[in-house]
Amino acid sequence: MSFFICPICKKPFTEQNRSLVCPNGHCYDVARQGYVNLLRAGSARRHGDDRRMVASRTAFLDAGFYQPLRDAVTGLVLRRARQGDTVLDAGCGEGYYTSHIRKALADAGLSVSVYGIDVSRDAILACAARDRALGLAVASISAIPAADTCVDILVNLFAPFDAAEFARVMKADGTLIRVFPDRRHLYELKEAVYETPYENEITTLELDGFSLISEQRLSFPLRLEDGEHIQSLFQMTPYYYKTSREGQERLARLRSLSATAEFLLIEYRKSN
Repeated sequence: MSFFICPICKKPFTEQNRSLVCPNGHCYDVARQGYVNLLRAGSARRHGDDRRMVASRTAFLDAGFYQPLRDAVTGLVLRRARQGDTVLDAGCGEGYYTSHIRKALADAGLSVSVYGIDVSRDAILACAARDRALGLAVASISAIPAADTCVDILVNLFAPFDAAEFARVMKADGTLIRVFPDRRHLYELKEAVYETPYENEITTLELDGFSLISEQRLSFPLRLEDGEHIQSLFQMTPYYYKTSREGQERLARLRSLSATAEFLLIEYRKSN
């Protein structure tokens, strides 16, 4: 837990009797599950993904449907990681990718510290249950409770993005790995649910404070033969809460679905 700092005064913590305490006396208890809640009162989007979305994501990902993406992201991290590095998954969710990254680094013989933050307490609880070796905190990516220039590799998958805050915590020449849906990701699912399906909008890949070093498009087929898996996929996406009752009813009637997963994997280097 020494990675995290006090979200109030930005001072380093010491651990005392299962609590993190800063020199100014601000104290945060470490939960029995192994995480700490450092989200300040009044933070934007305090709740994040709810229990239903976390459970849906866990069920779908643990069934292996996104394993090609998990392996591709892990490969990018392994290519950049060095002995003694610090890796932060900003918006780690329930930890499917975070845990696999940590285990792959350990299997490669690399002593690397891996941390995760998410604004959702339900997601962090699931992440802690998945892997107790991760350092975890409930926190916002817009106010990361970490010191300046302390992260070697920052991973940001399908999560909100704050370029200025990421640049603050990353070391000079650190690596940022972003993953987000490509234009026609799950387009077949949209066709099944919406009367007028739409493609995802891709904004510029340029980021202030970062240099783009690689761009990879990953595409693979999905064949879902179970209505529960279809529901899990839908409920773990932002589409679920934006869909009309009629659209949700159409989805509920589906018993199989063939779709294509399409992602953009982008690597950046922090500019000096």
